[in-house]
Amino acid sequence: MVMTFDYYYGAQAEQFNFIRIPKAMIVDPMFEDLSVNAKLLYGVLLDRMNLSMKNRWFDSENRVYIIYQIAEIMEDFNFSKKTAVRYLNELENFGLVEKKRRGL
Repeated sequence: MVMTFDYYYGAQAEQFNFIRIPKAMIVDPMFEDLSVNAKLLYGVLLDRMNLSMKNRWFDSENRVYIIYQIAEIMEDFNFSKKTAVRYLNELENFGLVEKKRRGL
């Protein structure tokens, strides 16, 4: 089934929020082994970092931390738990994020 969408006219395009992904992740060969979904997840993590900064969520070393639970990733991306964990692990193994468990 093909869906039909209308065009956006004038300032209508400004109604959207956008996720920014660093250009280097697209063009730099250093990131060629990183999956597109992991890159997109990283863009969402960067977007959430702004909220963390506003909330003054800093660790003991003054680094911004992000709270983004696996369940939230699953819902936002329509991923299974296994898939959400895989892409988060991909980012961690690449050295782009560091996961910490919260609570118990």
